[in-house]
Amino acid sequence: MHELNASSDSRLRIGSLFSGYGGLDLAVEHVFNARTAWFSELNEPVARVFSRHWPDAPNLGDITAIDWRQVEPVDILIGGFPCQDVSTVGKRAGIAPGTRSGLWAHMAAAIDALQPEWVVIENVRGLLSSPATRPLPEGDDHDQRNPSDATPDDATLRSMEPDPWHLGDNAARPLRALGAVLGDLADLRLDARWIGLPASLVGAPHHRLRIFILGHRTLPHPAGNRLLTRRGNPRPGASPARDDRTVAPDHRLRTPRTGWFAEQESRVGDAVVPDRRTVQRWGRYADAITRWEHITGRPAPAPALLNGADGPRPAPAFVEWLMGLPTGWVTDSDELTQNQQITALGNGVLPLQAVTALSLLTA
Repeated sequence: MHELNASSDSRLRIGSLFSGYGGLDLAVEHVFNARTAWFSELNEPVARVFSRHWPDAPNLGDITAIDWRQVEPVDILIGGFPCQDVSTVGKRAGIAPGTRSGLWAHMAAAIDALQPEWVVIENVRGLLSSPATRPLPEGDDHDQRNPSDATPDDATLRSMEPDPWHLGDNAARPLRALGAVLGDLADLRLDARWIGLPASLVGAPHHRLRIFILGHRTLPHPAGNRLLTRRGNPRPGASPARDDRTVAPDHRLRTPRTGWFAEQESRVGDAVVPDRRTVQRWGRYADAITRWEHITGRPAPAPALLNGADGPRPAPAFVEWLMGLPTGWVTDSDELTQNQQITALGNGVLPLQAVTALSLLTA
C-alpha cells in the first residue's frame, strides 16, 4: 500500500464539512477511492485531531464565513451538519434559520457554489420526523408556507403529513427535515438516495441508527470532463477495467488510513462464540462484545474510568473502540481533554457503518 502525493494523486477529491475526527472522510475515501483535499471544522481541538491524520488538508474554519468563490473545487462534498435540533433527544427545533441544524443552508450554498459530482450527508434518525422551517425568499408574502413556531408541539405534529413518503406536497404544512434536505438537493440538480441503518447491522454492540444521503449530479458539470459523469463510466483515457482509474482495481494506490476497512468488512457476519472468561466479565453483553472484538480485531478496553468523587464515567478508549476506530485515533491526542474526547467521539460517524451505507447506495 502506498500513499500518493497530492500533486500526483489522480483520485477524486473530497471537500469535508463539519468534519469532526474524520469518520465520514474515512468511509468516503474507502468507498470512492478518494482523498480529502480540505476540511471545515470550527472546534479547534477537534480540528487538530483531524489535521494529525490529514496533515496536507487545510482547515477552512467556520462554514458561515467561507467565501466559496475562493475554495478549490472538489468532486465529492461531504458533511454531517449539526444534529442537535433534529435529534429525538433534543428540543426538536428542526432545520430552521438561527438553529444549529439550520447550518444545512450553508452546506447547500457550498454545493451550489462548488458544483460537486457527489454529495454525501450523514445525520441522526430525527431527520425523518423533525420539522423544517424554510426561509422566505425576498418579496414572498406567503407566510402560510411555514408554521408559526418551528418547535413541534402537539398541534404541529398533528398538522405534519402523516405519510413519510409525502415530503412537503402541501405548502401550508411544515416540511419534514429530510424532505427539506432532499428538496434542496433536487433544486441543486442532484438525484438523491437515502438509507437509515443501525450500527448493529455491521456488528457494533450498540444501535445508533443513522441516516445517510447520497446525491449525484443529474446534469453534466459545466467545467466539462474534469469530473465523473457516472461512477463506473471511464473518463477519456481510462483503462478497460471501467473503474475510472488507469490501473486495475486490485492495483489501486490507497492511503494507509483506510487499509483496515477490508479486514473489518470481511469479518462482519462471522459466527463467534464468547469464551467463559468473556461471559464472566461482560455477562449479558458477552455476545455483542465478542462479535465487535472479532470485527475490529482487538479486545475491548476497560469500559469505565473510576473516580472516587464523581463515580465511574465512560472511558474514551472504550468509546473509541465502540466506534470501530483504530486505537488512539482520537485518544492519542493531547489536544483534547477526556471530556472533549468523549464529546468528539459521540458526535462522530462510525466509519464501517458509513462504508456499508455508501456501498448499498452506490450498488
